[in-house]
Amino acid sequence: MNKKESRLRRARKTRAKLAELKAVRLTVFRSNCHIYAQIISGCGSKVLASASTLEADMHARMPNGGNKAAAAEVGKLIAERAKAAGIETVSFDRAGFLYHGRVRTLAEAAREGGLKF
Repeated sequence: MNKKESRLRRARKTRAKLAELKAVRLTVFRSNCHIYAQIISGCGSKVLASASTLEADMHARMPNGGNKAAAAEVGKLIAERAKAAGIETVSFDRAGFLYHGRVRTLAEAAREGGLKF
């Protein structure tokens, strides 16, 4: 089993539990160059808010989207957009990524922005 298969196995287990609970979830995906965050409805069929380092204004402020500073900015932005959509509480879906580095920084910034996990 390689690294990607292990990550996807962890992600499946987490998503199965969150689907069972019908929880609104904050999903994070990271690549080497960028980080993405989405808030997905409890039924899993609709994206309620999203933010990433690929957005034009974010890319202008943060040309390097693959670092902790960029992850913190995305976390603040997703919290702001969630509050605008009327969402206060979410379940954190780290998509099988380990909770450290950019994933942890994004989660902490979203908490500081007012989201409750």
